[in-house]
Amino acid sequence: MPEAKKIKEGKIKRTVIKKAAKVTPPVAIEKKIAPEVDGKYIETVGRRKTSIARVRLFSKGEKGFLVNEKPYNVYFPTKELQDIALSPLERMRCVENFKVQVRVRGGGIHSQAEAVKHAISRALVLFNADFKKRLKRTGFLTRDPRMRERKKFGLKRARKAPQWAKR
Repeated sequence: MPEAKKIKEGKIKRTVIKKAAKVTPPVAIEKKIAPEVDGKYIETVGRRKTSIARVRLFSKGEKGFLVNEKPYNVYFPTKELQDIALSPLERMRCVENFKVQVRVRGGGIHSQAEAVKHAISRALVLFNADFKKRLKRTGFLTRDPRMRERKKFGLKRARKAPQWAKR
C-alpha cells in the first residue's frame, strides 16, 4: 500500500503518493545462435534487401533443387540467376549431393536469388564446418546490408528533386 504524505506549501495542500518500485526479475533470454540441425534436414535463413529465403538442405534421399515448389531453372529463368543460386553448391563441388527446398518471398527476383545463395551457404557451414573458410573468403556468408533508401517528402524519389526553373 503506498504511503501518503501531506506537504504544506503556502495555502495549498498537496498529497504526494510514493509508488512502490516495480521490480521485475531478470528474464533469461534464450538466443539461438545456429538453427537446429535435425536428423532429416538442415534449415537456415538467408536475406538480401527485402527478400527472405528459407532453405532446407537434405543430404539423404532423392536429389533436386526446388524453389517455391518449382524447379530452380523454372523459377529463376536466366542463366545468371541460376548461377547465383547454385554458386555455393558449385563452389563446394556438391551440387549432386543434396536435395534443396527453398521458400523465398519479398523483393525482386535478383535479390531472391542472392538470398537463396546466402541461405544455402549458411546451411553448408552447418553441414560441414570445414566449408566455412572457403565460403567466407568468397563472401557468401556475409549478409549484404545495402537496402533501398526511403522516399522523402517533397522529392520524387529518395534524392531526386523536382525540376527547378528560375522563371
